[in-house]
Amino acid sequence: MSTIFEFSTIKQIGAVLIAVVIVLAAGTVVGQAPALFGADVTTDPEASIEFPDQSGDGTSVTVDTVSLSDGGFVVVTNGGDVVGVSDYLESGTHENVTVEQRDDEDLEMLGQLTATALQDTTDTGTFVSEADAAEDEDLDEHDRPYSDGGYPVSDTATVTMSERPDEGESSTSFVVESVDAPESVTANGSVDITTEIRNPNEFDDRQHVDFRLDGQLVERQVLSLDADETRELNVTISLDGVEPGDHIYGIYTTDDGALGELTVEPDDAGVTVLEAESDRVVADATLTTDGFLAVEAAGNDTDTDADTDTDADADADNETDTDTENSTDTNTNPQILGTSDSLEAGDHENVTIALEEPLEDGETISVVVYEGSVDDVENASAYSVGDERIEETVVVGEDLGGDGTGDSDGDSESDDETEADEESDGTESEDTDETGDDGAETSDE
Repeated sequence: MSTIFEFSTIKQIGAVLIAVVIVLAAGTVVGQAPALFGADVTTDPEASIEFPDQSGDGTSVTVDTVSLSDGGFVVVTNGGDVVGVSDYLESGTHENVTVEQRDDEDLEMLGQLTATALQDTTDTGTFVSEADAAEDEDLDEHDRPYSDGGYPVSDTATVTMSERPDEGESSTSFVVESVDAPESVTANGSVDITTEIRNPNEFDDRQHVDFRLDGQLVERQVLSLDADETRELNVTISLDGVEPGDHIYGIYTTDDGALGELTVEPDDAGVTVLEAESDRVVADATLTTDGFLAVEAAGNDTDTDADTDTDADADADNETDTDTENSTDTNTNPQILGTSDSLEAGDHENVTIALEEPLEDGETISVVVYEGSVDDVENASAYSVGDERIEETVVVGEDLGGDGTGDSDGDSESDDETEADEESDGTESEDTDETGDDGAETSDE
């Protein structure tokens, strides 16, 4: 019995050992299955990043260390806005990585910022954001962050402005050497400002230069200068929406700056129709930007007065009312009957506009100031001051007396004629110059 028991026990132990060997072999085969069948064995990309709290000038930050298994970028964001992107980083560990502010960005690299490790998913060597991919139809992918446990690999730091030097201590700030800008410009135009910026340090540096109008930041340029280098910067500031009057502009570096005063003059663009014949229109015009004159057919303007008089004997007051109503309306697809040659900004007399098709006497037309190229009328637009187009509406074949029936120009000439008549009659007219000056001073105040 003992012999049989021992043999049975040995058989059981042997069976268990065989089963263990089979399981181990099966596991080995399964683990090697991808290689056996020619598939690549891949591992998930890995990354780590350390971004400590620090102080700076708002134009760059430093990431202590970043490790990227497959290479990529460090992207710094402020509340979801990308404010800086590093150069492409090869796979491996990198220390003291400087991330500089993106060009043309208004957001400073100050406050609570997040540095995220991103893969070069697009394999371009250049950072491609989701917004970039959406705008470029040739891109069907954007760079994506490294992830750990389903979350982007990132670190957050608080970046504060470096303390300015105490009085008596030297500053490393760039210096504003000079500023050149016109004293006055026309409303709705733009102003060109030229400034010289110098790096007073004995080392190369990169800092931002701010351009402000009435304290509001309108443009920021990030400037890199060699030691003791001076460079000229140019900026064009749009004055759209800026009210006429005196304004203060400023150019600022970290610890230096310069101010200037700019007077914005009212926009005196205007047009006065002198003749309106069946085949041509002649007008005087003042343009505050390069453009041309265009003749538009009546009825283009929405809400045109249905009671507009077209009879040659129509009362002049009715015509003036109609002109005023038409001049405030706009239309996105006007029927242009003819255009003048290209006109530069300035005063122009006796501008002739040849009409493409003859018109009948009594038809109503509008002569409109356009900005843009006469060779590309589709992309040109009617010039406006506020919400009102610069235009004059007249009736073909009417005797305009050589001075039109337009808005302010026609009224001014009529006033001049009235004064002349009064003087010839020996009647003294009231002098309004003094009142006008007082009004102007009050307005300036």
